[in-house]
Amino acid sequence: MPRGSSPKRERQYEHIKQSAQDRGESTRRAEEIAARTVNKERARSGESKTASRTSLEDISSGRRGGLRSGKGSQGPTYDQLYEEARRRGVEGRSGMDKEQLRRALDDREG
Repeated sequence: MPRGSSPKRERQYEHIKQSAQDRGESTRRAEEIAARTVNKERARSGESKTASRTSLEDISSGRRGGLRSGKGSQGPTYDQLYEEARRRGVEGRSGMDKEQLRRALDDREG
């Protein structure tokens, strides 16, 4: 968690991290999920100095979780996959569709 985080965000981080671990995610992945979720909420509420376009324009993480919890989940949005590919330096990402981005990111995890 960033320095100066509120007790509420600390609790939120721990709760999300524990939930991810309960779903079978590794500790490292659970920490990443929790940090990203809390950072997005901090950005949406104006608690951070900088914020990405998707943090501000995308639907809230709570709403997304509700939408994604049902059968037939589609996973991350194209914009989220693209931003992750940009962050990881995936070559040729601008010409990729959603499934190609997903595969390229999966290939880089291993």
